[in-house]
Amino acid sequence: MNTELILNALKNVKDPEIGKDLVTLDMIKDIKITGSKVSLRAVLTTPACPLKKKIEDDIRQAVLAVPGVSEVEILMDAQVKKSATLSSSERLAGVKNIIAVASGKGGVGKSTVAVNLAIALSLSGARVGVLDTDIYGPSIPTLFGLKDKKPAVDQEKQKIIPLEKYGLKIMSIGFMMRENDAVMWRGPMIHKMLQQFLDDVLWGELDYLVLDLPPGTGDAQLSLSQLIPISGAVIVTTPQDVALADVVRGIAMFQQVHVPVLGVIENMSFFECPNCHHHSEIFSKGGGKKKAEEMKVNFLGELPLDIPTREGSDSGEPITMKSTHYTQSIRFKEIAQKIAGQLSVIQSTEPIKISL
Repeated sequence: MNTELILNALKNVKDPEIGKDLVTLDMIKDIKITGSKVSLRAVLTTPACPLKKKIEDDIRQAVLAVPGVSEVEILMDAQVKKSATLSSSERLAGVKNIIAVASGKGGVGKSTVAVNLAIALSLSGARVGVLDTDIYGPSIPTLFGLKDKKPAVDQEKQKIIPLEKYGLKIMSIGFMMRENDAVMWRGPMIHKMLQQFLDDVLWGELDYLVLDLPPGTGDAQLSLSQLIPISGAVIVTTPQDVALADVVRGIAMFQQVHVPVLGVIENMSFFECPNCHHHSEIFSKGGGKKKAEEMKVNFLGELPLDIPTREGSDSGEPITMKSTHYTQSIRFKEIAQKIAGQLSVIQSTEPIKISL
């Protein structure tokens, strides 16, 4: 028995999402053989891998099938790969993936979804930041309970230090203005502010930077697509027709600027009565999944209209952090895993050419 035999056995084990074997993907490290015991380290493409247990079981089964092996010890590790599009960019050198969370219209709970997805990714072990790009209606300070906080400045580097909470690095225009101030800026001013958020903030090393985009397809979205190569976009909608009509526009916008659409999330799919547990489909149901199928993009999941989620958002304690075992928190975790998985699949293919 030797290392080559172990590697040959593991060439039959594929990453279920990427579809390539673990040896080709360079995911097997530090193979050690001690008598009949084999130990190794499996390095996944994301700590939020939804199929971690299956991959571990498949590795164990393959190695145990090698003659002479009676025991297998596997250390499951993860190292997020940098998006090929970001590798060619001088901006955000320490950021590996940029996820844009968008909606075709306002009022669909996009910011709440963005915050909870970011926390879910962070809880998996990833390094995560959140950038609020909604210049006119920043919600991130409220959702994180940071309305009265101001970012500091690194005097030596002359850079803004993002605020931190729940292990995330956070930046928003809301930290730089009074609560009741109105922002009345034209496109060039928005472009300049977004550029400052990218160039003059000490984001450091991040696996994922989550962008909370303003609703619609306006100046902020176009500016960001010109300033940085976004790794992938997530569209949040509610099930009713008035919201779904804008999903098509949102997907079309990202396709026009060559940003991969990772999928659609249907928010407020139903309301479950806390007393009788009856499901009321207040905004209809199933429209997000149907629209995703029509547009040939992934459907990432549905999220019910939920009182604890609303309460957590108002109090600055997002439900995914406040109660990790709550059903809604588990839903966010599952969707975050799907998003991370989609990015891993994209990174395993040829680099995407950006042409703006």
